[in-house]
Amino acid sequence: MARQLITFHLGTQSFGLDIMAIREIRAWSPTTRLPHVPHYVAGVVNLRGTVLPVIDLAARLGWEPTSPTDRHVIIVAQIGGQLRGLIVDAVSDIVTAQDEDIQPAPATSTDAVVPYLEGLVALEDRMVMVLDLPGLTTDVDLPEAA
Repeated sequence: MARQLITFHLGTQSFGLDIMAIREIRAWSPTTRLPHVPHYVAGVVNLRGTVLPVIDLAARLGWEPTSPTDRHVIIVAQIGGQLRGLIVDAVSDIVTAQDEDIQPAPATSTDAVVPYLEGLVALEDRMVMVLDLPGLTTDVDLPEAA
């Protein structure tokens, strides 16, 4: 079965998310920090009157935290019945991938990214890491958006 993925960049790496989980893509807006949240939770933003938790995706994947600029965007995704924002460098395009083209993530205990991957897909000149959205937020204890 074919799936459409929104592809985006974190540094030089390409990632993909199932388009059905994406609610919108917003321009960067500063977050309000919250006390006692994991280091990768950048804070919250106002989404048309709703408090939207925002995750620094690079920090969540174990990389250097993002220093957001006006060029960054927030991907608003439906994760486990709740809306969450993901800070990314830039959104690329929408691609179609067959389920059989998505290869399982390699088994390695040293790569912090692998637990959050659904798989990898080769697209022309690049490898796209397909993220497992529920896996990204399994230990994020944030209140449901108000």
